[in-house]
Amino acid sequence: MSSMSALRRAVVVTAARLVAYNPVPGEAGANLVPDLATNTGIPSNSAKTWKFTLRPGTKFEDGTPITCEHVQYGASRVFATDVITDGPAYLLSWLDIPKDADGNSIYTGPYKNTPEGVAAFKKAVSCSKDNRTITFNLNKSVADFNYLATYGTISPIQAKLDTGDAYDLKPQATGPYKIARNNKTELLLVRNKYWSKSTDSFRTPYPDQVVIKFGLDEEVQDQILLEDSQPNAINFDGPLPTNKDKFFNNDEYKNRRMNNSDPYANYVAFNVKKMPCLEVRAAMYYARNAKALLDYAGGPTYAGSYATGVISPLVATDYEPTKVVGPGSPDFIPEGNIPKAKALLEIAKTKCPADYKKATVDGIVIDARQSSTLNDTIPINEAAYARAGIKVKYNIISSGYYSTVMNPAKQSDMTGAGWGADWANASTVIPELFASFGGFNLSQNDADPAYKAFEEKINVAMKTTDRKKQAAMWKALDKEAMKNFWVLPTVFGKAQEVWGSGLGGVFFWVPQGNPAYGKIWVKK
Repeated sequence: MSSMSALRRAVVVTAARLVAYNPVPGEAGANLVPDLATNTGIPSNSAKTWKFTLRPGTKFEDGTPITCEHVQYGASRVFATDVITDGPAYLLSWLDIPKDADGNSIYTGPYKNTPEGVAAFKKAVSCSKDNRTITFNLNKSVADFNYLATYGTISPIQAKLDTGDAYDLKPQATGPYKIARNNKTELLLVRNKYWSKSTDSFRTPYPDQVVIKFGLDEEVQDQILLEDSQPNAINFDGPLPTNKDKFFNNDEYKNRRMNNSDPYANYVAFNVKKMPCLEVRAAMYYARNAKALLDYAGGPTYAGSYATGVISPLVATDYEPTKVVGPGSPDFIPEGNIPKAKALLEIAKTKCPADYKKATVDGIVIDARQSSTLNDTIPINEAAYARAGIKVKYNIISSGYYSTVMNPAKQSDMTGAGWGADWANASTVIPELFASFGGFNLSQNDADPAYKAFEEKINVAMKTTDRKKQAAMWKALDKEAMKNFWVLPTVFGKAQEVWGSGLGGVFFWVPQGNPAYGKIWVKK
């Protein structure tokens, strides 16, 4: 796995947040509990104002006491969009900060700013005189704002130690472990001597250190766990498709495996700026052999189910099959609807000849992350698209995948991706994937003729506090996005986890969709 992916999974034991999810099994694991704050946030002014008071005695790994100003500075970094390019971007649209003539925040983060911008930010995110209470003033009612406080986008950072985008490689610890080493082969976590159980209500550090290896061949990882040669190991990536039956059809592994629906809706984003023709985008969807790819990945048992949109069924209140794509839609054939694809291309031949030529002569370029499975899935896709006369080429990215594809200058025609709701509301899905202010809009769809009306509907949904009415709006927008074919939905995922016989306390943590790594102990 990559260094950045490892950091995201390790964050639960290295970093504290204002609030956190309760690390227990079952539905109770989705409940919020105080973390750095003394409570889970106090809303007022119709949930446009939120206050959090910091717990006394919390410290960074260098012994510096954590104050409101550290949290305030941490929140400021999300506005430096030219430097900080990942993580939830909700603060950009939610904080009550004036916009410039182009609709952008007048505050541009801590690295390049103006006195006017700084003043506006500190009015929107203010600290009490005793430097213990932080107040967020929003431009709209956000009843679930405190769920955002479970993320690093609102976490303490010392300004003097901020290294911009490189800070992610070795952030200062506020939890029971700190990063001792992070290089190309491993991430080493050791005990943070300035962490105290008296100031942390729910973390319990068990092992003395945690070693996260990355770059290992996936087959090697599987063999380590099949042979139990490293009993204290757990695989972050899950087994290869070819090895899943070995783990899940053998009772020898029944106490060290799990198979659950994950929170992700997987898809391939169409770069609408490079593929503006709706008919070509739709033809790509219908020509794809979804069944062959699902079967290769393990079928419904391991890989999941055919996606009907981008809102996962796990976001139960907001989920409904769109009946535009996937099961329930009239033209969906798992093996591919080739007559439908050819008919769409025939329309495109006259309506948008340049796009037709790209699809049938030049070849559509697809961004894909390097993996051992690509050797098998690329031929499946090439053969499927060839049935409709479509040519595809692959841009295989071996490292820095998202930092590459989220750069408009580097993104190709299509981009493989997946998205899970940040919490149980599609307000963390539809705006993020399809709005101009979204943090993960790989579709680059703002020039699409259908876009303006779509974003207006998003803004209405965001302001709707009646949860039932809001859910109906998210369902309708999911359906509309599929009609526009801004993405090619693939599967609602499942994930398998396997681990060695030396580990105990492993359970599925609902809000994260993976084991609660901070609760795992070493038996011996």
